[in-house]
Amino acid sequence: MESPVEPPAEPGLPETPPSEPVADTEPTNESAGPRTGSFRFWFATRRWEWSPEVYQMHGYTPGEIEPTTDLLLRHKHPGDRDQVAEIIARSITEGEPFSSRHRFIDTRGTEHQVMVVADRILGPDGRPVGTAGYYVDLSGTIATAGREALNDQLPELIEARAAIEQAKGVLMRIYRITDEQAFELLVWRSQETNTRVRELAEQLLAELPGVPAAADTTVAAFDHLLLTLHERIPH
Repeated sequence: MESPVEPPAEPGLPETPPSEPVADTEPTNESAGPRTGSFRFWFATRRWEWSPEVYQMHGYTPGEIEPTTDLLLRHKHPGDRDQVAEIIARSITEGEPFSSRHRFIDTRGTEHQVMVVADRILGPDGRPVGTAGYYVDLSGTIATAGREALNDQLPELIEARAAIEQAKGVLMRIYRITDEQAFELLVWRSQETNTRVRELAEQLLAELPGVPAAADTTVAAFDHLLLTLHERIPH
């Protein structure tokens, strides 16, 4: 993804102000709210661009406020704020995508659990100048319309069940989401790209070997898990 480089700006992230939204006791699911929205973040100027859906997720009318890192962090759940701040800092210093799973609190005090799926924006010289992607609200189903749109694909989905189940397993592990959320993620990408779910699943599996290997500590932890599974099976 290429885009013109924005003018440079002074380095450093704004500090998080002490005031913060207060979450409801329990997260609620407002079915009328948007489930996905897009964003862009430019490294040099620290400028955020939100789609109307991301404004609405946070409880704002599109264009009502200017999205900034300061505002974004103020909305984050206190338990996730430091983690998100570190991810943003790495994006700026190392040119990494702003990808995360965290919670934020909208202007009504409602807690949202979201997954942010992003990629880098590359300048003319091939260097990263920003990051762009999607907010996916995991607080409920992505879209009822998505379920209805599956009717035409059902026979194909049944036939390709093995590939889809494997792809769901990959998404569940990478993003730490549920089986249902993994399937909804595939359906969302199917709708966004006008591509069959089966084709997306098969392509994901085909390109999986190109993903960097897990860290040694992750492999070691999984080794221990695998070798001791029998000790924790209820009898």
